[in-house]
Amino acid sequence: MIHIKDNFLSDAFYQFINSNLELDRFSKTDVGDTDFYTKESSIYFDQYVLFRLQELEKRKLENILSFFRVATDELDTTWRIHSDLNVNGVRPDRALVLYLSDSKLPDLNGTAFWEHSAYGKQLPVSMSDEDYNETISLDANDLEKWTLKSVVGHEPNRLVSYPANYFHSKYPNKAWPSGRKVFVMFYKFA
Repeated sequence: MIHIKDNFLSDAFYQFINSNLELDRFSKTDVGDTDFYTKESSIYFDQYVLFRLQELEKRKLENILSFFRVATDELDTTWRIHSDLNVNGVRPDRALVLYLSDSKLPDLNGTAFWEHSAYGKQLPVSMSDEDYNETISLDANDLEKWTLKSVVGHEPNRLVSYPANYFHSKYPNKAWPSGRKVFVMFYKFA
């Protein structure tokens, strides 16, 4: 199930976080076959997000990995449709995106959910890491292998949480010059 929670952060906290997300504060991070532009999150912000998530999930959670990420019209412009079946050697139960920037695109944009021609809407959790890596490297940018199923619209301070094995991507593949800034977290049930 996909969870959507608007106004996830208080207004003051939202403004504070955004004030620290200038484009020059993001660093290039090599992620296999592509580059992301990320900024480390603080343990305090991670704990706050986990606390709020536990209220939504109604259970204890454990953060696997979290960071801020930016994509622009020139940085991080591939589709890279994927599933987060393996993050740092751990299989998360869920992933989330928290939209932080105002959208500067006139058309629909946000997080897309896709169906793969062979696997459907999600990777089987029993898939080996080797098969997972091969599927992602071969099919991530081949739109002929995918059918767009839905897009959750980008709204500032909107949290989108979904099963980590769902196929997804940013939508569209290019953002605006000042950047699509988001917070990303991968977590599991404790």
